[in-house]
Amino acid sequence: MLKSFRDKVAFSGITVLSIGVALLIFTFVSAYGFLTQNLSMITSDNLAQTFGEALAPLIGTCIRLMYLGIMGWVASLMTIRGVTIVTHTPQLQPSPLQEQTETERNLQSKPQSQKPKSEKSKEQEGKEETPQREPEVVLIPPEAIPEPQVSNA
Repeated sequence: MLKSFRDKVAFSGITVLSIGVALLIFTFVSAYGFLTQNLSMITSDNLAQTFGEALAPLIGTCIRLMYLGIMGWVASLMTIRGVTIVTHTPQLQPSPLQEQTETERNLQSKPQSQKPKSEKSKEQEGKEETPQREPEVVLIPPEAIPEPQVSNA
């Protein structure tokens, strides 16, 4: 199914992106359901009794709001990571065999100019070289820190 490293990276990026979007949709549906609930106001003559009766639903509402906020935050982070992975997927490096067939196609499509054989062989030698790739791991040695000199005066 997934043969190359690029395919695996792209698949994981799309998976993370889709999970993040699904969580965002779920968060917004939950928030919409929470906001469309019937809210009733408690009224009473005794302020202490009203405050005590209203405190429990208020705490429950705060917990739900924190839950929705954290869910939205995590979902947005996952979506951002998925987009980052998908956009930074390594590009395919053409193999020497593909480059050679492309070169042959270009030569066949263009009319051949009258060049000496020595120039043609130089051009072909230059095209056969493989492009240099950047190293995957770069080691940077630590810099030497000069020690301060103490003068005894």
